[in-house]
Amino acid sequence: MLIAAVIVFCVVLVVLAFLAPRLSRYLQRAGDKPFQIGERKGAQAPGGLGSWLQKAFSKPRKAIRKSGSEGREGRAKAPF
Repeated sequence: MLIAAVIVFCVVLVVLAFLAPRLSRYLQRAGDKPFQIGERKGAQAPGGLGSWLQKAFSKPRKAIRKSGSEGREGRAKAPF
């Protein structure tokens, strides 16, 4: 369920980044915030569990950042 939500959020973010690059930064930060908090809390767990939990939250953050930047880059390359 969470994976599907992240995928839908990334698709919405790409479209918004292409149509309104400035507004997409706010949405990108809003989607990034919960995963950032989870990543920090996961890193506090002891041993290998900490790195595993941290990685579980860093992957969606990376996807959100990449989808936003790809949409803005596509807008910059558009001929109009």
